[in-house]
Amino acid sequence: MKTKVKSCNGDSITFFNGLTLNSNHTRDCCENHYLDFSNLEDSDFDGLEFDLSSDTFFERVPDYGIRLIPINGHPVSVPGYGSNNGYYSSNLSLTLSDGRSFDVTDCQVISD
Repeated sequence: MKTKVKSCNGDSITFFNGLTLNSNHTRDCCENHYLDFSNLEDSDFDGLEFDLSSDTFFERVPDYGIRLIPINGHPVSVPGYGSNNGYYSSNLSLTLSDGRSFDVTDCQVISD
């Protein structure tokens, strides 16, 4: 399932094959955990193609975020951030719109 990025916005990346990539966290009162796609531009993905058929399209970077790994070219870094008061969950998932979900809880900088 090789595909290129069609567009990206602050919340997600959409691929030409129709799949969307985003982060997911079930938020409670005093917390927020997310991968920050807001600094990415469509041009960051020029010429890059991704194989979304397995979990090798990304790499976990503990205490930072993730790197999207293309078949060709350079990886694209996506930072992860979180904040809570220590009482709530810090769980964070990378999700594809086809229903696949990957635990990236350790891939965020958490502030109190």
